[in-house]
Amino acid sequence: MLKFDALTYRYHKGSDAISGITATIEPGICLVLGENGAGKSTLLGLAGGNFVATSGSVTFDGCNVGAREPDTLSRIFFLPDDYRSPFRTVRDMVRFHAPFYPNFDADMLDANLAAFGLTGTERLKHLSLGMAHKSYIAFALALRPSLLLLDEPANGLDINSKKELRRMVSRCIAGDQTVLISTHIVADLEVLYDSVMVLKRGHAVLSATTDSIQAALAFVSSPVPVEGALYIEPDGGAFRAIVPAAEPYSTAADYELLYSAMMSDAASDITELIKASAR
Repeated sequence: MLKFDALTYRYHKGSDAISGITATIEPGICLVLGENGAGKSTLLGLAGGNFVATSGSVTFDGCNVGAREPDTLSRIFFLPDDYRSPFRTVRDMVRFHAPFYPNFDADMLDANLAAFGLTGTERLKHLSLGMAHKSYIAFALALRPSLLLLDEPANGLDINSKKELRRMVSRCIAGDQTVLISTHIVADLEVLYDSVMVLKRGHAVLSATTDSIQAALAFVSSPVPVEGALYIEPDGGAFRAIVPAAEPYSTAADYELLYSAMMSDAASDITELIKASAR
């Protein structure tokens, strides 16, 4: 279990990147949404032990991540969207990193690389952005950390590679792992998300499970404005809307629409409805 307790991170002589975030993330795949500069990458960096909180704390299974104890960090891996390995190949990365991660699965790495058309012996500095990113994703999943943090994992991937990424995440992630995925393109992995966190200007305006969202809300499309909608927006010749659910799990969660709603004046009403359904 990943816990943020009044978590704040302030840049040196600057403003807060994130401020007072309190949330609990259960095992499963959590989608992290937010506008540019909302603090998504900073939050993942704090969860990965890359940054130390200005105040508050991050704990994973009761251990203070900020203390950077080897036993804790050996269960966590953070893959930033701009990651660049200093090693020549992925196989070189394995020789250096894998001994630190007790759950590393060499067969899983081979299968992941093969699925992306790679061997792991390619010179990373000679690969395109997309091909290098495939190598890092294949490696990160094969480490099998208890907490995996992925920042824009589909960055630079073509359409078929995104499909393969979805199959790979579904195949590789076990039920006891916790995965945070920060992305602006929710459709790539939307069928896999178990929970969602939405950040706005460094604050968490929503942290909820997919089940609680679907129990509280229905996501509908209509050729005319929807009466009684909590949030509505035009979409071509139709209207997409969020309304109170008539019955639990009546519709699948529309994460893009939910994100837009959480950036609007409807955010507080929607949050309260979700909290009420979870009680």
